[in-house]
Amino acid sequence: MTALVDAHPHLGVEPVLRELSIPSSTYYRWRQAEKEPCERHRQDAELTGKIRQVHADSGGIYGSPRVHAVLRREGIHVGRKRVERLMRQAGLAGISPRRGKGFTRRDPDADPAPDLVQRDFTANVSNRLWVTDLTMIATEEGPLWLSAIRDAFSRRVVAWETSARADADLVLTTLEYALASREVAPGELIHHADHGCQYTSVKLTTRLVRAGIQASMGSVGDSFDNALA
Repeated sequence: MTALVDAHPHLGVEPVLRELSIPSSTYYRWRQAEKEPCERHRQDAELTGKIRQVHADSGGIYGSPRVHAVLRREGIHVGRKRVERLMRQAGLAGISPRRGKGFTRRDPDADPAPDLVQRDFTANVSNRLWVTDLTMIATEEGPLWLSAIRDAFSRRVVAWETSARADADLVLTTLEYALASREVAPGELIHHADHGCQYTSVKLTTRLVRAGIQASMGSVGDSFDNALA
């Protein structure tokens, strides 16, 4: 019916409807149904962009339940099944880290710093070696990320911060708190982390250079076990 009207616009909509005994309300309902798939596609594309951002901010860790929870906290009302479908179509998947263990994801395009520690997490004096890591803590409102820096000499936590997102801003804020609490001589301190994308970010590496801190990357092993007990 709609195709007939489109093919013969000179006939006019109302005369054609009267001739075929079709109510105008039925015709316009058909027209609306034709537009809805296009609008749905536009909304899906916009929502997929937001999903990609949340997934990226999590370090590529969040699956559909966590992405859905973040979107709802940001005031975006969307069904969990829809988030799951759009993530599947976009090739996005989550990773479930073990509770209480550090977990970060490597950026394949990053150029990591050398391993200056070689699993020797000891120091003769304070502020010579800081070891840092991220830990995911499960809560009723979703995952909470804990970023902490520990002094290898005293084995005490120098600074820590939490966030719903395991991103570069979280580890950078933790570093700023650590620098504010300690007097660090340029060239004497090593900042050791794993190869997670948060630690190879431009934000963090630039700040380390400005502070005169040597960046080191490699395994953090069990050096953080019970660090916050």
